[in-house]
Amino acid sequence: MPGLHQSLVQPKKPLLVSFITASLLVFAMQSHQAQAEEAPSPNWQEDTLTGDWGGLRQAWYAKGVDIGVLHKSDVLSNVSGGLKCGTAWLGHIEIRATFDLDKLLGFSEATANFVYQSDLGSKFNTHYVGAFMGVDNIEVGTNTAQFYEAWLQKNFLDGHVSVLAGLYPVDTEFYVHETSGIFMQPPYGMANEIVQTGVNGPPVFPLGALAVRLKLTSPNEHFYMQAAITDGVPGDPDDPRGTHIKLGNGDGTFSIVEIGYTPRAEAISTEQVESFNKTAIGFWGYSNQFDAIDGSDSRHRSRGVYVIAERSLFAGSAQSSQGLAGFVRFGRSTEKVNQIDWSGSLGLRYHGLISGRDDDVAGVAVTVNHNGKNYRQANNAEHQEVNYEATYRVQLKPYFAIQPSLQYITNPSMDKGIKNVTVLGIRTEITF
Repeated sequence: MPGLHQSLVQPKKPLLVSFITASLLVFAMQSHQAQAEEAPSPNWQEDTLTGDWGGLRQAWYAKGVDIGVLHKSDVLSNVSGGLKCGTAWLGHIEIRATFDLDKLLGFSEATANFVYQSDLGSKFNTHYVGAFMGVDNIEVGTNTAQFYEAWLQKNFLDGHVSVLAGLYPVDTEFYVHETSGIFMQPPYGMANEIVQTGVNGPPVFPLGALAVRLKLTSPNEHFYMQAAITDGVPGDPDDPRGTHIKLGNGDGTFSIVEIGYTPRAEAISTEQVESFNKTAIGFWGYSNQFDAIDGSDSRHRSRGVYVIAERSLFAGSAQSSQGLAGFVRFGRSTEKVNQIDWSGSLGLRYHGLISGRDDDVAGVAVTVNHNGKNYRQANNAEHQEVNYEATYRVQLKPYFAIQPSLQYITNPSMDKGIKNVTVLGIRTEITF
């Protein structure tokens, strides 16, 4: 593993530093709230390929340590259009270690989480497709291994107040919903009108940034508010390999706030049936200013807003996980400094579409990325790129799945010289 490179230059970000300092002081406080009922131990023998490691996993778990290993392997082929036809392989390995600090240290309602990941494979989109949105959510610009998450979380009031500090990617909690997680295309995580921004992007896959996050949940758990402030330049733009935590002069900060409504769906609220009901609005922005996208000498703040919603639409059976759910999302960003001024997505997923295959998941979705007027006029570009995806995840074992995918992309990169693209792909996923 590459070593953790930490370069702490005297920062000119008093707000971020003060926020982090205050949060770390919070971590030093002990909570006197009642403990939640302990969840049952995972079933490693059935749910993982390697089982309980001769009882070691259960022994660690009893002491507060949970280790998980996940591997994704994708084969993609551009069969028509784009830059050129061709096939490539992509791989992702994720090692997660979660520590229950109450069991380990007597620090109640506190958790430490670390995710180390390795991403390998060809630059499929860069070499073969040329889509602005990309085609695969594990593709990275440079092959590397690094820490993606390394944070501490302290809960208060039975989890209704949560403070987190450390190396943190905002796309793990902001601008996300469960129903879109089935798709292989990138914009069903954090959307492109945010991903395009900043010097090295916001802290989203594959990069986390030094951050503090606060989350408040209503007593009935129907409402929540969460906010995060992070380093404005995650990682090191000059060195994309390995883990880098830097608070450099002039980095500024990235901030994001989300307010959501998540009531329980009473009609399908049995334990066996999946239920999705979430509506949220979010706001984000950078403290720094950026050069205008049209090449003029002006500089402007980069800001935006988004709305997301998901809903269970149909339950196949009260005794299974079968059901249809849908989602919709829309976001805007400052067109004076960003290429994409808005993007929108909608999709459907069906869990257990085929009788007797209750664990399989099917999905169809479409995403639109729209070029802002300033960028179009300066670059003679098309108005928008539209990405379609249809996929079916076959759950062969609890720890092993195969997922074919069909993608069709119109106006890749909004470039009039690139033909519409058809991409075939297949993903294998193994939980060790």
